[in-house]
Amino acid sequence: MTHNRRDMLGLAAATLAATAIPAAAQEAKPRYGLIGQMLSAPGKRDELVGYLKDAISAMPGCLSYVVALDTANPDALWITEVWDSRESHAASLKLPAVRAAIAKARPIIAGFPQHFETVPVAGI
Repeated sequence: MTHNRRDMLGLAAATLAATAIPAAAQEAKPRYGLIGQMLSAPGKRDELVGYLKDAISAMPGCLSYVVALDTANPDALWITEVWDSRESHAASLKLPAVRAAIAKARPIIAGFPQHFETVPVAGI
């Protein structure tokens, strides 16, 4: 192998090493996501949104919590959640503010027709 070719291979290897994903990032725990549709009792969607807003203030490990109106059903909501882990999500259900919001909302929740667990891998 010529000296020039060896230098080029060395440079290519150094460049590749510099752009490689750090080991810590490769070993990162996968995130946990939920997407679900929630139905309110007829005419109670806005009240339900209010209860959900009350519960989302301080939830450790919650990276994103979005409550959206369903455009096709006046009594439906879509909730999209991203958590740093499944354990953080489970712990959030034990928080006093979340438990209080669930207790207030339970009488006007008509169902959860769709629910999906996800593994978020990218987003803002």
